[in-house]
Amino acid sequence: MTNPDLAENRNRVAAHLVGREREIELTLAAVAGGRDIVLEGPPGTSKTTILKAITEEWGIPLLFVEGNADLTPAKLVGHHNPARVLREDYSPENFVAGPLTEAMQQGGFLYIEEFNRAPEDTVNTLLTAMADRRITIPRVGTVVAAPTFRVIASMNPYDNVGTTRLSSSVHDRLNRLAVDYQDAEAEHGIVALRTRVTGPLGDRLMDDAVAVTRATRKHPEIRQGSSVRGAIDLVLVAEQLAKMRAVKDPGADAYPPMVYDAMVVALSGRIHLDDAIDATPEQVLREIWEDRFILQPAIAEPG
Repeated sequence: MTNPDLAENRNRVAAHLVGREREIELTLAAVAGGRDIVLEGPPGTSKTTILKAITEEWGIPLLFVEGNADLTPAKLVGHHNPARVLREDYSPENFVAGPLTEAMQQGGFLYIEEFNRAPEDTVNTLLTAMADRRITIPRVGTVVAAPTFRVIASMNPYDNVGTTRLSSSVHDRLNRLAVDYQDAEAEHGIVALRTRVTGPLGDRLMDDAVAVTRATRKHPEIRQGSSVRGAIDLVLVAEQLAKMRAVKDPGADAYPPMVYDAMVVALSGRIHLDDAIDATPEQVLREIWEDRFILQPAIAEPG
């Protein structure tokens, strides 16, 4: 990082997001200090957006890698082109750089999503790159990382299916920041920014969408609820349903059923029920909908 004014840098990065000032400051402090970091949090909590904003501000690339069982060391580091090797030889010119090598050469961020789903031998490939800022590739030579190279990992703490336990050697080389869901006000701001809906109907839709989406994270039968992306899609789907059904007033009788239909489309695939629960996503969403549109209004009525 060459910009001496980190406070100004932080403010410019923060202009890209809503309500993530603390996370931006801490992530920026880590990467500006030359450190690698793991961002631990559920999907839809702006982890990728934070990294995009920082790399755009620094003018460096952000290279994405999805952590899964198919991510081999060769896919991460690179490989020699088989066709050219048959015609020629294992020369450095025939080497096809993988995302790790590209990030080191270009001084970019290597962003590995679902880090704890990658095989152990693949994760261990990163140890030398993180510790020494260089790797040695057979028949190619030593690749020395540019100064802005960083390894950024992300993990979902609520999902243990198909994950592996990371070694202490890996943890020892990574800083860690927990990134949780934002508060209701910030999520409302995100939905307003992404949907651009206006008027009484739009305002009510945003309020209800944020409320029911946040309720999915607290429901006892839901293992993992929806991110704010669910609220965004709920508003966009409901907006189109309102046009088809001629619903213009949020006080109309047709408004609550319309919101439930939009919930089914936008949220049923985003919630993960407890394995011991004998219910469908639609049934659980119906319960959340009833709490919002039947129980709460009844409690609020005088007498």
